Amino acid sequence: MPDSQPQPPHSSSASSSPDSSGDPAALLLCGARLTDGRTVDVRLGGGRIEAVGTVGSLGAYATRVDLSGYLLLPAPAEPHAHGDTALSADTDGPLSYDPQDVQRRATEAALLQLGHGATALRSHVRIGDVPGLGALAAVLQARRALRGLAELTAVAMPRVLTGAAGADGLAMLRDAVKMGASVVGGCPDRDPDPTGYVEAVLEVASEHGCPVDLHTDGDDPARLARLAAMAGGLRPGVTIGPCGGLGRLPAEVASRAADQLAAAGVTVTCLPQGGCGGAERRATAPVRLLRAAGVRVAAGSGALRDVSNPVGRGDPLEAAYLLASRHGLRSEDAYDAVSTSARAALGLPEVRVEAGFPAELLAVRGDRLAGALSLAYSRIVVHRGRVVARTSAVREYCDTPAAGAPDLPRQGRTELS
Repeated sequence: MPDSQPQPPHSSSASSSPDSSGDPAALLLCGARLTDGRTVDVRLGGGRIEAVGTVGSLGAYATRVDLSGYLLLPAPAEPHAHGDTALSADTDGPLSYDPQDVQRRATEAALLQLGHGATALRSHVRIGDVPGLGALAAVLQARRALRGLAELTAVAMPRVLTGAAGADGLAMLRDAVKMGASVVGGCPDRDPDPTGYVEAVLEVASEHGCPVDLHTDGDDPARLARLAAMAGGLRPGVTIGPCGGLGRLPAEVASRAADQLAAAGVTVTCLPQGGCGGAERRATAPVRLLRAAGVRVAAGSGALRDVSNPVGRGDPLEAAYLLASRHGLRSEDAYDAVSTSARAALGLPEVRVEAGFPAELLAVRGDRLAGALSLAYSRIVVHRGRVVARTSAVREYCDTPAAGAPDLPRQGRTELS
């Protein structure tokens, strides 16, 4: 692949000198390795990748980041988080939906996942019952607080939308969209009339031009067929997940359902790190079957240290690792599920390490993608052309008196007791 050519400066005041940039926020990533094996410099400006060239070819800039020893990748995105309940596993008593508590949890969870590399996140938020619209308002406030660090969007999740009890839920769903929820969703499996629930969600989505993101186990092929038939004409699109039950269906039935979802353009978000509805729903969707049928498959984290998964990590690279190690995907396809496909599920533009693309990047210590998925400890995260998070891991070994010991990083001369 030829080097990307430099792009025109984004500001008319930018210097035309090849050795300087008019953008004070311009960033030069030096000596990064790409997945195709090249070692390159990458110039960022105006929130985009301006140029990719051989090492030393892009001139000197005031702000340089040495990425020697790092693999540079498109940043992951998190398509299925639960910021309103995150980090609550150790809470004594009932879960607090006090707006300040929800905002704190949502903000801390988003920052944790940003540190892992996710520069865009979709958080599913319960509305109605105890939280009312307060939890959604708190997550939207967290979104504002995170501006410039990460993009956080909210999915409004009403409990019931059909029958007499559903009238309030439907009104609240419309109010949630007016408040700022940019996606509508929920759990049709828990409504007395799942098909009616989906119809109601699609109606609201059509009214407001919103995407749809629904929770379903996917273990009822007739229900999936109806959902696919209803979702086919909706734009900007429909996502469902985690669909672990789809893998429990007979292969022929599951294959037919996958074909129907593919024909309708429905995206499936799987949760390889664990579901978000309790231990009985921890199965992962049959990703290889879905991909073979042409379904776009994204991978999310689901529960992050709440009662559904008290040890959830919210790490997209772990999700990709599990897709590769447990489900047999190639490393490239596994990473696609948490990056390119996840961004597409969120309606975000594609990212490539090429000139003209958004500067949403993740640098991971290593030189091969498989190795990065195996031991991705040190990370540098770039959002809108700016380094927004760093994680550094240092491994040291104690001194040894053995002669001819390998030259290993040592802890120093401090005696160990």
